[in-house]
Amino acid sequence: MQILNWIDWVVLAVTLLAIVIYGTWQTRGSKNVQDYLKGGNTSKWWTIGLSVMATQASAITFLSTPGQAYNDGMGFVQFYFGLPIAMIVICMVFIPLYHRLKVYTAYEFLENRFDLKTRTLTAILFLIQRGLSAGITIFAPAIILSVVLGWDLLTLNIVIGLLVIVYTVSGGTRAVNVTQKHQMIVIFIGMLVAFFIIVSKLPQDVTFIKALDIAGASGKMKILDFSFSLNNRYTFWSGIIGGTFLMLSYFGTDQSQVQRYLSGKSVKEMQLGLLFNGLLKVPMQFFILLVGVMVFVFYQFNESPLNFNPTATELVLNSEYASDYKKLREAQKDNFESKQIEIKNFINSETSESAIESILKVNVANKKIKDEAKLLIDKVAEKQNIKVESNDKDYVFIHFILNNLPRGLIGLLLAVILSAAMSSTSSELNALGSTTTIDLYKRNTSEKTEQQMVKASKWFTFAWGIIAICVACVANLAENLIQLVNIIGSLFYGNVLGIFLIAFFFKFVKGHAVFIAAIITQIFVISLFLLNEHEIINLPFLWLNFVGCIIVITIACILQLLYKNDKTITT
Repeated sequence: MQILNWIDWVVLAVTLLAIVIYGTWQTRGSKNVQDYLKGGNTSKWWTIGLSVMATQASAITFLSTPGQAYNDGMGFVQFYFGLPIAMIVICMVFIPLYHRLKVYTAYEFLENRFDLKTRTLTAILFLIQRGLSAGITIFAPAIILSVVLGWDLLTLNIVIGLLVIVYTVSGGTRAVNVTQKHQMIVIFIGMLVAFFIIVSKLPQDVTFIKALDIAGASGKMKILDFSFSLNNRYTFWSGIIGGTFLMLSYFGTDQSQVQRYLSGKSVKEMQLGLLFNGLLKVPMQFFILLVGVMVFVFYQFNESPLNFNPTATELVLNSEYASDYKKLREAQKDNFESKQIEIKNFINSETSESAIESILKVNVANKKIKDEAKLLIDKVAEKQNIKVESNDKDYVFIHFILNNLPRGLIGLLLAVILSAAMSSTSSELNALGSTTTIDLYKRNTSEKTEQQMVKASKWFTFAWGIIAICVACVANLAENLIQLVNIIGSLFYGNVLGIFLIAFFFKFVKGHAVFIAAIITQIFVISLFLLNEHEIINLPFLWLNFVGCIIVITIACILQLLYKNDKTITT
């Protein structure tokens, strides 16, 4: 693992500081709540679209998604198939309603429709899941960069968190929108550069089309899975059904996204911004996955480490299992030499069936070797009572960047990763501060002046920033970081979406029934997740969004029929 050159440090530092300073300077002096929480309603559609994309595209996206494709291929793109559908529904139903009611947060609407306790409960559910997610969006890049660069993890968590807090607290919603627009430009440039460099590093006789053929022969280019099996986490149906419900809840009821488009100049600007996101997001995710597939093809011609996590490798090599691990390295080297022969045959055989079978065979053998290496790492970690990540998906792309990109571009790609971390975290802190101020503080205290509300919002934003840093400092890795964030969301989003759908479409249902139904549903969804984790049932997390939504609607309707004397007023 190479050490960063001074050029990389300069590119990294200048890029990040420029974004922070520009965002702080451009949005200084917010005097009232309208300016601070809704950006003065001045955002154009392209700013909204890029800001919405930047909020969702955290550092986890650029660290974890290429590794996901490296290991499992392009199938993960199906996760996003429900997004365009969700964007259309939100543009037609959610945005006009929010705009007409002139709300600062999505949860204000729920008090108008139901009651204060339902509004408060939904806001608290958001604060819990988004507070955890904010910590993970800081922790994700920090832990990987700390491992591959040898930086102190605690210091990285604090530095990333404080950089975000500076301009988010200073400028509010407009600062987030302004900085995210430039962060997305840095991200697009960085990923395009990485893609072209990967392709240029392939052997001269391997064209891009031939590289796709090699990836296809290795099973990495299968995009669509129409099976109804719950054993397959990502299928066309889970993406269309579970993904649509997840995206509806995320973009329609999650304040970190709602606040992005509530800053728009008009309903039309808000709608165009979301449609822009809907049109561009799936191709963007497809491209990021394709980058991961190209990294896989690159390592078909260049030897890869047995495990991409250097900490895991160092741990096992300093243990009693070092000789076993070295034998696996030799086996992987033999496998690599066999693979070169099979790939050469594949290239010269016009992609014959027998050549494809041979490539699949050597890849299966390589996976078996890597799995045995993971077992050794886990055995050492358990024996020494040390936490170390043996699943190296999240380390694949950063390993490629540090070992194969030229000086300067390494700094740019690291800036991409940290910019993505900052952009998503800033949106989350902005939304957490706004929701705490509007839905809890303002609603449960006496009337406050504009200056007092702005000051309170800044302090709440700062406090959530500190909480996020603390969560990052105690967080732990899951199988895959991008899955961890989506799992946390899926535990809450279905329930929250169901509450909003009841408000929109089930006019006879009133506040008390919804409140009780939401509590029961949340307990039920968390129970389903725990049962799935212990392999008692088989229910992939994406379906929790659908199940949670249906359950809260069903229970609320049943309870309302039982509570015929409920006097809650609806509007």
